[in-house]
Amino acid sequence: MSPGRTRKGPAKKIPGTAASPTRTSLRQAPVPEVLRLLARSIPDPHMELDAKSPFELLVATVLSAQSTDRMVNSVTPALFSAFPDPKTLSSADPETIEGLIRSTGFFHRKALQLIRLSRELTGRFRGDVPSRMEDLITLPGVGRKTASVILAHGFHIPAIPVDTHVMRVSRRLGLSVHEDPTDIEDDLKTLMDEKDWISGSSRLLLHGRYVCLARKPLCSTCVLAGICPSVQP
Repeated sequence: MSPGRTRKGPAKKIPGTAASPTRTSLRQAPVPEVLRLLARSIPDPHMELDAKSPFELLVATVLSAQSTDRMVNSVTPALFSAFPDPKTLSSADPETIEGLIRSTGFFHRKALQLIRLSRELTGRFRGDVPSRMEDLITLPGVGRKTASVILAHGFHIPAIPVDTHVMRVSRRLGLSVHEDPTDIEDDLKTLMDEKDWISGSSRLLLHGRYVCLARKPLCSTCVLAGICPSVQP
């Protein structure tokens, strides 16, 4: 097991997928072609959370749990205006934070989490967000996926964040037969060149969010339909 690799609870079932196939029962879409076609359909695979620094991205990612990027983006300007750094956020009144982030859901838990997180950053890392996986996952509420988001989009360090969209698309394309996100991450890192980790995983995420939907994938308009083993005879 690699440094910083953790498993929490039972493997999560991926919505909209059948029982786990085996390598012999599901063909694998050619990864170079997948990346080429997705680069055509998603030329700018940008992070949809608005953030100007690793700290803002970390806070936004925490707020995005059980919420949408659009909703998070609607509350973070006021939040960051009031609390622009870990020091100010660490000493904030929880009720004040709750009022600013209420629309993202689970606002009480998230407010306390942001305060604990900011205190850790202030006390252990001098107010800076660490740029190592093994440090990031020691922060309150930061798992491997969130840490990978920060590495990839906050520091531009090659990493592959695996959320439910990436999980679903990877399995439908036959890129992984696993249900554990860390195993899927390992498979994708093996299949993709390191230089493609950030852009490739971002495109898989966006493709899953807008095209390869969980319940009703838009296969008739999907650029990958011709090579996707899940829709091939």
